[in-house]
Amino acid sequence: MVSMIVGKRGSGKTKNLIDQVRNAAERSDGNVVCIEKGKALRFDLSYHIRLIDIEEYGISGADKYYGFMAGLLAGNYDITDIFCDATFKILCGKQPKDFEMLAKFVEDLDTLTKSLKINIILTVSCDTDDLPERVHGFIQK
Repeated sequence: MVSMIVGKRGSGKTKNLIDQVRNAAERSDGNVVCIEKGKALRFDLSYHIRLIDIEEYGISGADKYYGFMAGLLAGNYDITDIFCDATFKILCGKQPKDFEMLAKFVEDLDTLTKSLKINIILTVSCDTDDLPERVHGFIQK
């Protein structure tokens, strides 16, 4: 299952994500992974959570990011939850936000997670109205 925490910059998305990561780590019988751009969360999360700085792997763009996540899941069947902060920064870098690329990325992840029964939660910095209608069902309320 894929879901998105959507809001403008400074709206508390990362704080919400951290709370959800901590809750998942408490309830999970497997591994919880948190992917971020940089190392801002390293002091906010327990060492039990696998924290990945995506910059260390040179990942940018939807295809590479999807492949990275699929590789994580292929290499570790015990992952129950993946949390991803700064989704647009990873997908688009310094380029303008590409909402259609995000929508396809979310749909592809959703297809992947249905067969694996895993949760993927993304933070997305934008206004909900900017997102294509077809991904509104993935937005956390």
